[in-house]
Amino acid sequence: MPPAIAGQARAAPFFEMNHPANLLRSGHPIWMCGMRPFFVLTMVAAIGLLGWWAFVLALGWPVPRVVGGPLVWHVHELVYGFAMAAVAGFALTALPEFTGRPGATRSQLRALVLLWLCGRLGFWVSGHAGGAALWLATAAQVGLPLALLAVLAPALRSPQGRRHGSFGVLLLALAGTAAGFYADALRGMAGLRWLHAALGVLMLLIVVAASRISMRIVNRAIEEVTPGAAPYVARPPRRHLAALCITLYTAAEFLRPASALAGWLALAASAAVFHLMGDWHVGAALWRRRFPLLLYAMYACMALGYGALGLAHLGVLPGTAAGRHLMGMGTVGLGIYVVIAIAGRAHAGLAPDPGRWVPLGAAALLVATAVRAAAGGMGGGGGWLALAAAGWCLAFLAVLWRIGPPLWRPRSDGRQGCDGPE
Repeated sequence: MPPAIAGQARAAPFFEMNHPANLLRSGHPIWMCGMRPFFVLTMVAAIGLLGWWAFVLALGWPVPRVVGGPLVWHVHELVYGFAMAAVAGFALTALPEFTGRPGATRSQLRALVLLWLCGRLGFWVSGHAGGAALWLATAAQVGLPLALLAVLAPALRSPQGRRHGSFGVLLLALAGTAAGFYADALRGMAGLRWLHAALGVLMLLIVVAASRISMRIVNRAIEEVTPGAAPYVARPPRRHLAALCITLYTAAEFLRPASALAGWLALAASAAVFHLMGDWHVGAALWRRRFPLLLYAMYACMALGYGALGLAHLGVLPGTAAGRHLMGMGTVGLGIYVVIAIAGRAHAGLAPDPGRWVPLGAAALLVATAVRAAAGGMGGGGGWLALAAAGWCLAFLAVLWRIGPPLWRPRSDGRQGCDGPE
């Protein structure tokens, strides 16, 4: 953005700068960095979708009429709405940073956001508008990860980007699961198996992404707590073993759902993730710094989730809901919460926020996860589920309150783009 425009944006009154007409202009600060629009959408989706779901469970509120009913709408929107927005924001910011290549232009960002919005609109009205709306949702939802891949292709093809090619493969996998889901939906089928497969792809994305960001976060904690101690290294063998077991389980569940094979592979994935967590045993730095500890808790939820799925497939537990919510709320939800709390400030040019809201919000999210995972054996039905949804919303309200304004406004240091604090 030209300096003159940037100066006008900083000088303009807040209400004027955030008028809907100005939001569509390329000079608005929201289009300054790939994470900005998508992290805002992520937080709004987290609160709106789970808040709505809480009222559905507690008061019987209606949801959009879609193929597969309310449960499919709920899972679809958390995977392709909430999580996909977070994936887009992370990839558009992290991959250019990792490779030193330019990120998305402001025009490209607006087009990507439009795809995300069309995906929501098409799916939500498909029960009334029929096949035309489903085709719109198909084009948008399959097109979004493919468009992300196209925008990020220069970074991935660079010499530095070849080490991050797994991001491109997993974006293709998300496009493939979306295509499979909508192929089923257009034939009147629920397509829940494709949503479960997409959750497996998200687990792989988290393993890949955490290996990149944890090196910086954990080693910074080591330098602060125990200077001179051996550095943390994200070891490829452990990461590759966990990724292999997750992939095998995801394939087995898709091809042979509720089978003993799927059960044993889920337990293998659980063991592999617990093994991966051994890399994080770096002493006091893990337990005395919030972000390493929260990322460790994210992995713990993943390991426990796969363990619960394995026991469910083997008939020990009554259903798979506990395992899926440990992974969906505890792993995906907490992982996104932590990434927004860290990157949302850093790439807006701000120092880390030392406020207590970070651990308190994470605690609310983990308590909500535990309540939802245990709700099947508690009785009380919708009341417990609504309580879990309320805890989730409280956590994301906290992160929206603290991170939302820096993403919406110009940088206080006067700089542009996604650079960290000067």
